Amino acid sequence: MSIIIKPILTEKMMSETEQFNRYGFVVDKKSNKIEIRKAIEELFGVEVLAIRTMNYPPVRKTRYTKSGVVSGKANAYKKAIVEVAEGQSIDFYNNI
Repeated sequence: MSIIIKPILTEKMMSETEQFNRYGFVVDKKSNKIEIRKAIEELFGVEVLAIRTMNYPPVRKTRYTKSGVVSGKANAYKKAIVEVAEGQSIDFYNNI
């Protein structure tokens, strides 16, 4: 469970799920495709066909306000797109 941090539930990802049977997850930055595949198959009980990973760098912003310069940063993260076998699906809402 430490490898998979959270699912990605956006409109774009939902359309990918409906059309191509692909699911998105935010995963640990140090994990590789083999570890991600093993974690998804154990956690959801599905057969994984392909995995694509993307590393996103931290986003830095600087704003000039009345009180001075305010700097901020959003954390870096790794995203994995997982393609599941035909006829299988992942249900994120069954544990609610």
